[in-house]
Amino acid sequence: MTPYRDGPYLLRGPFELVDQDGNVIESGRRTVALCRCGRSQTRPFCDGTHKLVGFAAPSEAERAR
Repeated sequence: MTPYRDGPYLLRGPFELVDQDGNVIESGRRTVALCRCGRSQTRPFCDGTHKLVGFAAPSEAERAR
C-alpha cells in the first residue's frame, strides 16, 4: 500500500478487501485507490473528491518530535 500526498492510498497486487463486518468488497482489479478524505461517493474507493475538498495529508509517516 502506498499513501499519496494529499490523495488516496494505492493498493497493488493480490489482496482481499474486507469491511468491518467481515464481508468481502469486490474490486475486480489488481490495483485500487482507497479514499482517505472520507468524501468519496464510491467509498471505500477514491473518486477524486479529495482534490475538490482540499484534502491534505502527508505521504510519509509522521515523525515524533
